Amino acid sequence: MNKLRWHIISKQFLLMAIVSVVLSSCGIYSFTGASIPPEAHTVSVQFFPNRALLIEPTLSPIFTNILRDQFTGQTNLEMVERNGDLAIEGEIVEYKITPVAIQADQTAAQNRLTIVINARFTNKFEPDKDFEKKFTQFYDYESTLNLNTIIGQLIDELSTNLAQDIFDKAVINW
Repeated sequence: MNKLRWHIISKQFLLMAIVSVVLSSCGIYSFTGASIPPEAHTVSVQFFPNRALLIEPTLSPIFTNILRDQFTGQTNLEMVERNGDLAIEGEIVEYKITPVAIQADQTAAQNRLTIVINARFTNKFEPDKDFEKKFTQFYDYESTLNLNTIIGQLIDELSTNLAQDIFDKAVINW
């Protein structure tokens, strides 16, 4: 019985060793799907200023912090102030509220909050992966709701989605 147990354990150990070698041979790999060059050790995410016509004062710091947290929480990269091996910068170019679902009496049943981020990504070791792109997220909410009571939640949700989109474009290679 002990020989059988030892045989099973040794096969499991061998399988785990093979999987570890395969995963480590592909550069730095994380279980989030991030594929980062093995020589990359740092990331810098600059503050994203709000250059939209309509300014929401909390949007820039909230979005910037969520994007920084995305990279530090999903990779082993060290956050540096400037000139990271992977570098992200940009600006908020649109923050607007528009009516949608207009009713017969010409009032909106819903409003849409839209946020557009222009992001620039630079990879020192794989410049072919550099990009500049606009990322858009929106949320439709009932026009009867007071925006001031839900704005914090909407900004958090849209910022999280935008940060995920930028992270995916920068380091997820599907």
